[in-house]
Amino acid sequence: MNRKISGWKVQLSEQRLEQGRASGEWLNRTIAQMAAEMVAENPQRITHVFEGQACSVGELLQEAQLLAGALQRRGLVSGDAISFQLPNWKEAAVIDLAASLLGLVIVPIVSIYRDAEVSFMLEDARVKAAFFPQEYRGFDFAAMMQRLHGDLPQLELLCCVRGDQDQALDYAALIAEDQPATELPEVDANGVKLVLYTSGTTGRPKAVLHSHNTGPLRLKRGFEHWTRGQGGTLLMASPVTHVTGLSGLELPFYLPSRTVFMDRWDAREALDIIDREQVTVSLGATPFLHELLTQAEQHGRRLPSLQAFACGGAEVPPALIYRAAEVFERCRAFRVFGSSEVPLVTLGFVGEEQLDLAATTDGEVHDYQVKVVDDEGREVAPGAEGELMIKGAAMFLGYADPNQNAESFDAQGYFATGDLGRLTADNAIVITGRKKDLINRGGEKISAKEVEDILHQLPQVHEAAVVSMPHMRLGETLCAYVILREGQPLSLAQMVQLVGATGVARQKIPEELVVLDDFPRTASGKVRKDQLRADIRTRLEQKTAVAR
Repeated sequence: MNRKISGWKVQLSEQRLEQGRASGEWLNRTIAQMAAEMVAENPQRITHVFEGQACSVGELLQEAQLLAGALQRRGLVSGDAISFQLPNWKEAAVIDLAASLLGLVIVPIVSIYRDAEVSFMLEDARVKAAFFPQEYRGFDFAAMMQRLHGDLPQLELLCCVRGDQDQALDYAALIAEDQPATELPEVDANGVKLVLYTSGTTGRPKAVLHSHNTGPLRLKRGFEHWTRGQGGTLLMASPVTHVTGLSGLELPFYLPSRTVFMDRWDAREALDIIDREQVTVSLGATPFLHELLTQAEQHGRRLPSLQAFACGGAEVPPALIYRAAEVFERCRAFRVFGSSEVPLVTLGFVGEEQLDLAATTDGEVHDYQVKVVDDEGREVAPGAEGELMIKGAAMFLGYADPNQNAESFDAQGYFATGDLGRLTADNAIVITGRKKDLINRGGEKISAKEVEDILHQLPQVHEAAVVSMPHMRLGETLCAYVILREGQPLSLAQMVQLVGATGVARQKIPEELVVLDDFPRTASGKVRKDQLRADIRTRLEQKTAVAR
């Protein structure tokens, strides 16, 4: 166990350091170092496209050097944490590069989060400077940050991006100071570079720690696999504040590639972008692929440049993969498996004779070690179901909370994913369920316990249980089962209003409410959520039948 320059305790033994170096996956370079080398060779090379505007590596690095200078003059030093809660804008790439130049730790916060989640993350990660839009999708982020600022004494700098208000520093004004950073520190590639928050089963988000050598760097290996080392152009619609989007943000600094970003997903617009930009690879959650296929069929578009579509995050029906092979001219769609903690455990089957494997498995394991264990931690027989335990060079450095690490790693350093599955004879993973009480809403993991805790605060609710229910587009979403207090009625509309008033992201608000006199329980009194999930499926099927 080491303590790195950022002050975080990490799961990084000497043995793991040796294994990482030997794996060939670690570059021991930062994105700032890689960008500087690219600029020395060709500063005009186009690496990113944001909002239809091409950006060269030279202009991104130059702006990052100016931002780094502004942050340096305001006292930020190696190991300090900065956050950004931004859409897929150019400024996110500049902030990421500037942090790399100074050895700062970045804390991306997804734009759907509101006061409750943002306040927790800023405090927990000890964020000193926060970047945010003035307004985005009808929400006033600047006003939220002003509300939170007074209760966060460690938060020294508020920096509004594309804003016009006077209560925070302005990003454009920082760049306009036109003074690059001086005396840049030597940055340890094994130090903490990234803190990503992911839902925990206890309701408290978990802070996932990554270095410059892990996490987003993993996409380099995936892109090489999917393009057979030929490079190309990536279409990215996932937010840069997710591990997937952030990986796409950094990919062009590692490979001769471009990333074309969409600010928000629109399948019809994606067709034009793919053809115009000659996109070769895309990846995203199941709804992205489903909607892209639908639009391609409706408009007779074959997308000849597209070679690969990596699909994951939510359940991927095999029929969707087969359909892609028919609709697109030469694109192989395939399932992949990974998480913020262990990105891209599988890289997907792309071989000519591997369509069935691409459709029926969650991909072939590459560069990771995987074992499948029972509830007592014993390895199961080959092909049997159990919890997936994983370790490898790209895996995270542990959680910021040491108590969460104790629950998540075994004695051999394997990470307990909480996913149930099996390993096939083809070294592929097939996901069969979840051990953790998380709901996968279109690829966004939501803690059932977190929402239950909110429901238990409502005066009408005696007891609550939150489970997943089927959703046509997102795969699954939230259903709340409640036992009410005597004489305290509660409607779905009331529940939606009351939960929303707590300041959580709207994605965490249940979309269905079922009131029961009691829950089905085990002999020890534990709620049988499997029966509740079956119940809501039956209720939805009955509604559909009546509607017909």
